[in-house]
Amino acid sequence: DPDMPFVPSIPEDQFILVEEGDPTVIPCRTSDPGSHVTLVNSLDKAVYAFYDSKQGFIGNFPAGSYTCKTMVKGVEFKSDEFLIYILRATSQLPVEIEALKTVYKTGETIVVTCVVFDNEVVNLQWNYPGKVKEKGLIKLDDIKVPSQKLVYTLTIPEASVKDTGDYECTARHATKEVKENKKVVITVHDKGFVHLEPQFSPLEAVNLHEVKNFVVDVQ
Repeated sequence: DPDMPFVPSIPEDQFILVEEGDPTVIPCRTSDPGSHVTLVNSLDKAVYAFYDSKQGFIGNFPAGSYTCKTMVKGVEFKSDEFLIYILRATSQLPVEIEALKTVYKTGETIVVTCVVFDNEVVNLQWNYPGKVKEKGLIKLDDIKVPSQKLVYTLTIPEASVKDTGDYECTARHATKEVKENKKVVITVHDKGFVHLEPQFSPLEAVNLHEVKNFVVDVQ
């Protein structure tokens, strides 16, 4: 089609996620398989890579924006702009689960954190006693300095005895069949569980050099 030398692309094709070091395809396909196509970067400089009219340009490209150009009867046509975003991802999936404390009283706020290291994109799911009621609040912090880590924080406000149980996070690699599970056990008590009974008065007098014992019963 001389009026449509580039096959129209959908928005999903124009935003390209690629893992660090992996080859990718910039999918500017032509309606004429014999067309001569040039790939240029955001500075309008030519980028040399293998071209397949059924797929597009194939190679290892730095992050940035790219456009394809072709000539039809002396008229230059440009494709849509394609954006490449490089993701940091390792083949392993280091995960740690942290809880400031594992024993709570009714009414307190439970906080559990799951940290994924050296990976920018993962799928993470929580399993915990109050999940069916969607009781938990989940927050994500993407930290890049001094190293890459994703910090997922699960907060359970106004904890009750029913919130006692296993708190588990499952991280799945975005592009590889790799997953990692971590678990911590949280206990919630109905009320304070230590009872102190002092066997002395709030104010006690002691003579100089006298030895006096102060006894406390602990249950």
